[in-house]
Amino acid sequence: TQKGYEKKRSKLIRAYVPHPGGMEGMSHRPFFAPPSAARFHRRRSSGTRDERYRSDVHSEAVQAVLARHVESKVAVPMPSKRRSLVVQTSMDAYTPPDSSSGSEEEAGPGDDMPGMEHWMTRPALLGPAHLGSTSSSSSSTQSGGSGNAGRLADSLAHTHLSHPHLKHSTPPDVTGYSSDSSHSHSHPHPNSERHIGTIARNTQKYGNAERMETGDGVPVSSRVSAKIQQLVNTLKMPRRPPLREFFVDDFEELLEVQQPDPKQRRPEGAEMLAVRGEALGVVTNWPPSLEAALQRWGTISPKAPCLTSLDTTGKPLYVLTYGKLWSRSVKLAFNILHKLGSKQEPMVRPGDRVALVFPNNDPVAFMVAFYGCLLAEVVPVPIEVPLTRKDAGSQQIGFLLGSCGVTVALTSDACHKGLPKSATGEIPQFRGWPKLLWFVTESKHLSKPPRDWFPHIKDANSDTAYIEYKTCKDGSVLGVTVMRIALLTHCQALTQSCGYTEAETIVNVLDFKKDVGLWHGILTSKGLRSEVICPCASSPEALTVAIRRPVEDSSQPPGRGVLSMQGLSYSVVRVDTEERLSVLTVQDVGTVMPGALVCVVKPDGVPLLCKTDEIGELCVCSVATGTSYYGLTGMTKNTFEVFPVASGGGLVSEYAFVRTGLLGFVGPGGLVFISGKMDGLIVVSGRRHNADDIIATALAVEPMKFIYRGRIAVFSVTVLHDERIVVVAEQRPDSTEEDSFQWMSRVLQAIDSIHGVGVFCLGLVPANTLPKTPLGGLHLSETKQLYLEGGLHPCNVLMCPHTCVTNLPKPRQKQPEIGPASVMVGNLVSGKRIAMASGRDLGQTDDNDQFLFLSEVLQWRSQTTPEHILYTLLSSRGAVSSSLTCLQLHKRAERVAALLLERGGLQEGDHIALVYPPGIDLIAAFYGCLYAGCVPITVRPPHPQNISTTLPTVKMIVEVSRSACVMTTAVICKLLRSKEAVATVDIRNWPPVLDTDDLPKKKSPALFKPCNPDALAYLDFSVSTTGMLAGVQISHNAVGAFCRSVKLQCELYPSREVAICLDPYCGLGFVLWCLCSVYSGHQSILIPPVELESNPALWLLAVSQLRVRDTFCSYSVMELCTKGLGLQTEALKARGLDLSRVRACVVVAEERPRMSLTHSFSKLFKDLGLHPRSVSTAFGCRVNLAICLQGTSGPDPTTVYVDMRALRHDRVRLVERGSPHSLPLMESGKILPGVRIIIANPETKGPLGDSHLGEIWVHSAHNGSGYYSGYGEEVLQSDHFTSRLSFGDTSTVWARTGYLGFLRRTELTDASGERHDALYVVGALEEAMELRGMRYHPIDIETSVIRTHQSIMECAVFPWTNLLVVVVELEGSEQEALDLVPMVTKAVLEEHYLIVGVVVVTDIGVIPINSRGEKQRMHLRDGFLQDQLDPIYVAYNM
Repeated sequence: TQKGYEKKRSKLIRAYVPHPGGMEGMSHRPFFAPPSAARFHRRRSSGTRDERYRSDVHSEAVQAVLARHVESKVAVPMPSKRRSLVVQTSMDAYTPPDSSSGSEEEAGPGDDMPGMEHWMTRPALLGPAHLGSTSSSSSSTQSGGSGNAGRLADSLAHTHLSHPHLKHSTPPDVTGYSSDSSHSHSHPHPNSERHIGTIARNTQKYGNAERMETGDGVPVSSRVSAKIQQLVNTLKMPRRPPLREFFVDDFEELLEVQQPDPKQRRPEGAEMLAVRGEALGVVTNWPPSLEAALQRWGTISPKAPCLTSLDTTGKPLYVLTYGKLWSRSVKLAFNILHKLGSKQEPMVRPGDRVALVFPNNDPVAFMVAFYGCLLAEVVPVPIEVPLTRKDAGSQQIGFLLGSCGVTVALTSDACHKGLPKSATGEIPQFRGWPKLLWFVTESKHLSKPPRDWFPHIKDANSDTAYIEYKTCKDGSVLGVTVMRIALLTHCQALTQSCGYTEAETIVNVLDFKKDVGLWHGILTSKGLRSEVICPCASSPEALTVAIRRPVEDSSQPPGRGVLSMQGLSYSVVRVDTEERLSVLTVQDVGTVMPGALVCVVKPDGVPLLCKTDEIGELCVCSVATGTSYYGLTGMTKNTFEVFPVASGGGLVSEYAFVRTGLLGFVGPGGLVFISGKMDGLIVVSGRRHNADDIIATALAVEPMKFIYRGRIAVFSVTVLHDERIVVVAEQRPDSTEEDSFQWMSRVLQAIDSIHGVGVFCLGLVPANTLPKTPLGGLHLSETKQLYLEGGLHPCNVLMCPHTCVTNLPKPRQKQPEIGPASVMVGNLVSGKRIAMASGRDLGQTDDNDQFLFLSEVLQWRSQTTPEHILYTLLSSRGAVSSSLTCLQLHKRAERVAALLLERGGLQEGDHIALVYPPGIDLIAAFYGCLYAGCVPITVRPPHPQNISTTLPTVKMIVEVSRSACVMTTAVICKLLRSKEAVATVDIRNWPPVLDTDDLPKKKSPALFKPCNPDALAYLDFSVSTTGMLAGVQISHNAVGAFCRSVKLQCELYPSREVAICLDPYCGLGFVLWCLCSVYSGHQSILIPPVELESNPALWLLAVSQLRVRDTFCSYSVMELCTKGLGLQTEALKARGLDLSRVRACVVVAEERPRMSLTHSFSKLFKDLGLHPRSVSTAFGCRVNLAICLQGTSGPDPTTVYVDMRALRHDRVRLVERGSPHSLPLMESGKILPGVRIIIANPETKGPLGDSHLGEIWVHSAHNGSGYYSGYGEEVLQSDHFTSRLSFGDTSTVWARTGYLGFLRRTELTDASGERHDALYVVGALEEAMELRGMRYHPIDIETSVIRTHQSIMECAVFPWTNLLVVVVELEGSEQEALDLVPMVTKAVLEEHYLIVGVVVVTDIGVIPINSRGEKQRMHLRDGFLQDQLDPIYVAYNM
């Protein structure tokens, strides 16, 4: 009873309920509550078709296996899902989230809480990182232990902070396979990984959140990390087959080859002999053909009933007598031959093919039509009734009809009325079908044949009698042709083996259009008795293969074998006891048909005979088989013309055999046993599994009524050179998230234990969404196609790549013993160049090079060329909004200096923050600071619409740079004092804010005369992609060298104009905006990138109208133009946009060149005259703001293709374009004059050869002179600016860029006539991910992911405790979110040999991007771990 059940259950569960007292020491086991009886309203009465997989023995075995798992399993994290997704998929029965329903929160710790169903996901270790796996705030249900999770969290938070003396440990690496990582979770010391201290760090928070962090700045106190910790715990479990050692070649990472399994069983029996059926007895008065038989019975006993069709309740609907069948068939035959087309041109001639389209409830019409065709000597092709224009698989059927040359379709009146019609009442052409004439076969529509017309009845010959369609595993439809003689012989054999006699009754519940139903019901028309069930084996190709004979005495039991699943997976027959759980019980299907010869051959390759205890494909040699696949000679040869070979090499028979497509063996006494079909065969790493067996296991998992019986599909997909199993099922609409997740995880365990195979992907879709066959079954190949295309739209998905992908390459072990010296010697010996390169020398040429300081250059220009315009600022409409001549700039700067000295009362050397929008004021303020002897810092102003997130950065830069005052415009002054600003930061401790909109009229008494060229000129502050804020000190010397270098490279002089569309706050953007014009005297046309948001064509129109030859932009500007102007090129051409004068369009960046973006930009604007070779990139970084810049004189930028797999091992191997695993890299521009580059090993600091990937080190006069930190801690990464090689040239001082790259000597020559060295940047060292001992760059994985599905707009990846987390932005409906999970997992596995740990699907715009258009992956990581992303779906791959 329910009460007894509850009592027993609470007794079982008592051990698992946490007590408030001794919470620390307890280990919690996950618990599987049996489904409560109340949840299922009633057992559905299941029809016969549904019972095909049912076996009580099997169900019990599955339950036993799962019970065994309860003891050992670690908690499995449940995916979290956005509320909207849940509402749409499950109807009214989903449970509201616990956080909002008070009931469970208030339950006392001792109560028997209703939340017991949740205990399945109880974590096994209780630590701060694995509090109950509560899903994200927006998800549907919490899968933790309801109310206790909160209390647990509190109690743990206290224990957690009371151990300040413990060292901060980073999360353990649990997915590595090296021995050194295993100790971190093997010893039971309680403090090993639980107490993770907190460190306050000055990084900007994502959304300003407070949080706890581990030693490396990773937050732990969030729910997401709790789930990830659970996932990590589940992955600690030992993996079945452990990865074996094997030789790894330098470059070719071999995927692990499947070693033969030591447990593998091999067949030991003797070679089998072909089994012959009894002779086909010849009865003298048997009719010579089927038509003759019909004529005989139709005339001798016309009143005898031939076929009775029943309605659904079992009442007879219609009785067809032999006489009626004969007369109607004759009438139809006459009409087919004489009434279609004209007399001269009949549409159908004997031998033509005709389609038979009849519904399943009308066997009478079908029988008449079938015999009518036989009598007219045309070939019937029976097919299903197409219900809609787009039935699953109907396209393939159409293809079969087309290839058979079918032009006429016979159908019944009722069926004709039910076909889909167009508005004019015509039957439309179905997708992929030939044009058909629909012909109704009812007698009332037919003309009576004349008295003298009589069908031509001959003896059975080798003409084709009919074509039966067969759907293959891949969804293609083949037509199996059956000859008239085969038809007759088959009927005789069936009649003999079943002992049919006249006037017996046979009940047929099968589909009468094909297979066994057609043969017994339509063709032999005689009887089955109730006390004998005679299973038979049949296939479209070989017709009936074997049938169990009806026996007179029922005492003799049928043969049955209990076979070991393990053995079956190696194609070996091993009898097992039924006590074992993983067994398959099979019954025999009787003996071979009369007059047939049967043998079993190896399924693949040469048809060798199997051993007696080996499973193979059955082959039949008999008259009564199909003869060919219509129109497909090659496939016919492989299937219908097989000559089995004995081990000695001799043929079994001189006659050809037909492959039946059935797998099995011949047991003792000649009994045939079938274990599966070739179509359902799934070969995973050398072992064979049967789809039907896996379905049976899944259906035996409680709650059995959770999914629809006939609506479950199992198929395999190839991932990483092996088949992987995918299970897709339709779930009932009333099931909750919790149920479905529990059911899924138990199915995985059951299949794993019983079949010894992991499931790659298990998906649940809403009811009635999988493609159906016309008979209502599941269309397997269409389902698979949808899965592969990402069109299944599942409502739940569970991926298990960790358990089933065991053939990944062996993780790479680093070889530490080779020192830098031996590397260098090795390079010399092998003739490889040490990777070094340099730009040309900085010659002392110009008049302005006599000045050491930029402020002096400006004063000199204001005297020599006072009216020369240096700067022009454009407005968003493209008009000049303001401009500055040399003299105007000098005068403005003097007044700014006066303001600083008078009102600010500043000393020389004070730091001043310049918070200006991009424009002229910024430039004047900068030179004003130089005139006053102060150090300027340019700061991006806060965004008025987004003060809360942008203002803290401003404040931080002002504080870190120790600015003595802030200079800005009146508008921003107001903004800094607004309500929002006060709410965001404490306004009282700002330094004084000076408004430069009202400058003093008089100039300062005396300008500051700088004397030390190594003194600080300005500070360059910026936030790196990893979210670190750093200020770099730039000396006066560096400024001069920098400007001279750019001037030489770009050939800048006073008569030139340069358009600049960059942010003027840091790096090369600032230098080009503020410094270069004053130094070289050219005119800079300034275009603020913000203005492009309202007018994307602004920059290009300005370049075209002002006839600019050189222009600089950023990737975000290029992207804006590509996306915003993609469809407007014609309109722009009409407006006169002409880019043919541009000779250099340089993208300023601190990353690997984005080739796809530059290519699409060049392609798009090629029609407007833009020369593709003019588009190039520059490269700079923190330590040196510009290392490379494509000048005007050097050779074109080159592109190389490197092997991605070698790159992961820090090797550079060039490959041809288009070769597998190739990655295109574009040169980052020419090395600037005065710059030397070397490639060094970041760990050993030794120089590297050409063929190695290493850190780019740079030596140049314009290197920064160090990081600025206001606290005097110069230790912070001090070697970034002053590194020396550990070997070779140890005297030169280098700056480390923190970027990985390589140098290549090209065939091109520089202006100086030397061979040109190209620098290729691969990626930032701190962004690179070390996974499985190899180095991965996030951008490569992201590129693969974005290519997988059209709905993925953007992607970012980051590692977390050695798991790879992939965040994708979904464009499209939320129903598509779960389609992306399998696709992303597969793409990353195939292209990068990595298993994705977590897939997060979010809305567009969630991935944070900085002003340079670079992804801020670390901010994203922090946001994800603190649950701030509001994801649509989070999948944890097992």
